[in-house]
Amino acid sequence: MAQVQLKQSPDRISVTIDGKPFTDFFIGAEAPKPYLHPLRTASGKIVTRSYPMETVAGEAKDHPHHRGLWITHGLLNEVDFWANEKNQKGAGKNGRGTVVTRRVTAVNSGKKKGTAGANFEWQDPSGKGLLAERRTMTFYSHPTERIIDFDVTFTALDDVVFGDTKEGMFAIRLATDLEEKHTGKMRTSDGKEGEKAVWGKRAPWVDYAGTLQGEKVGLAILDHPANPRHPTYWHSRGYGLFAANPFGVRDFESDKTKNGDMKLTKGSAMRFRYRLIIHPGDYAEAKIAEEFAKYAKLK
Repeated sequence: MAQVQLKQSPDRISVTIDGKPFTDFFIGAEAPKPYLHPLRTASGKIVTRSYPMETVAGEAKDHPHHRGLWITHGLLNEVDFWANEKNQKGAGKNGRGTVVTRRVTAVNSGKKKGTAGANFEWQDPSGKGLLAERRTMTFYSHPTERIIDFDVTFTALDDVVFGDTKEGMFAIRLATDLEEKHTGKMRTSDGKEGEKAVWGKRAPWVDYAGTLQGEKVGLAILDHPANPRHPTYWHSRGYGLFAANPFGVRDFESDKTKNGDMKLTKGSAMRFRYRLIIHPGDYAEAKIAEEFAKYAKLK
């Protein structure tokens, strides 16, 4: 019997690991972008905020576009795919965009790992496709950790510009208890700690750890060395936003003379890979530095 089980239904792909629910990948038409929600530890604790999918007492109701784990960007040809909820005021001069599911390409279960694959189209407010996204997510069985590998390729359907903005790109909104004003603390690969030392800085990995329902847990995002502009910049906040973003150079460095725009001509492509590790303990106990060294060797 498969230990990593994936099951597709009309609006989602559900993932179960070692007989325990792990997450759901929402791909239905009601969502303005695909997202994973909730994310759980191996012990079953939910490490992501429930809002706006669910209303839970004590949770902040800010940033309704922070849905679980998602991949979008604030400025693509001046269209906002980041703050793109209905009736939400976005940053883009050309309105809010939508990421539409085109086709599910893989729903594979397995003893040690399972994969989910899908193709998406980033559409402007008129419905014109600007970007094709091909995404594969690999989920692994592990006794104490939950690990996902993300492999994303963007192909330009027209000439496009990923604009210089802090609002992007590979992002998670963490549970309230993991916020820095509660128990959480973010740490970079070179030992910098806390929002002031992490936000806007570059690092190959960052770990965000705290205490959740009496258990010490953490999440690490690893930026693959082959990614454009590795090591990435980090758009990570004390209120629980945890994001890797290679595009916001001017924003992150507070230097108006710099331009972090990244252009793709029609038909050209750009690939990004990330690994997420949800682990017990802190970065040292989880040996995140060693895990990154192994991940960096993957071709």
